[in-house]
Formats: sequence, structure tokens, C-alpha cells
Amino acid sequence: RLANRDHTVVCGGLGGVMESVCRGAASAGGETVGILPTDRRADANPHVTVPIATGLGHARNALVVMNGDAAIAVDGSHGTLSEIGMALAHGRVVAGLDTHDVAGVEAVKSPADAVDYVEREVESTR
Repeated sequence: RLANRDHTVVCGGLGGVMESVCRGAASAGGETVGILPTDRRADANPHVTVPIATGLGHARNALVVMNGDAAIAVDGSHGTLSEIGMALAHGRVVAGLDTHDVAGVEAVKSPADAVDYVEREVESTR
């Protein structure tokens, strides 16, 4: 859905939810940027079209957040929570799907709802 609407996916570039999002975007012909915690581009999941090796570990989450207009948080643990906090601190719109209950995060019921929400909110601030 993101790629069909001409959005670039920026994520941590590894497995799990990140790989699923990249797979969907790449299958629709979209661009996917993986900002990796390691210093090896080869660590990116196979659906990342632009791997960026950082060697920064979880600190790379700041780069993920700063390179997007909005954030969609799905499930997740400490890394997702740090991305949510940074996104909110930097004025980014955040949609949450089955993730941490944090003030400022719009809880959504589906990936489609997440995309609709962030598009609407980002557009209203332009």
C-alpha cells in the first residue's frame, strides 16, 4: 500500500516486521531504505533496495526517524519504543498498530488505516 501511493519505506532493514514491510513495498515496485545497525550492507533483508550500514546499533533509530515524514509503529520492543519517542519529540505523526500505548500515538486497527492516518495528518501540516 505504501509503494502503491508512491511512498518510500525507511526502516531498520533487518528481519521481522521490517522485512515484511520491505517485501510488500518492493513487490509493488517501491523503494525501500534500510538503515542498518551493523557496519555491513549485506546484513539487510533481501527486499531492501538501498541498504545503509551505520555500525550504530540502536542509535541508528534516530536516522530512521529523521528520514521520514511520519512513523508507523507495528508491534515491537525497545527499538520500536525508542523510535516512537524520537518521532514524537521531533514532531512526526505516529500511527501505532498493536504497539506500545504512548500518548501522541494514534492507535489504528490495520496497516491500511495506518497509511490513511499518516497521509492525512502529514498532508494537513504541509
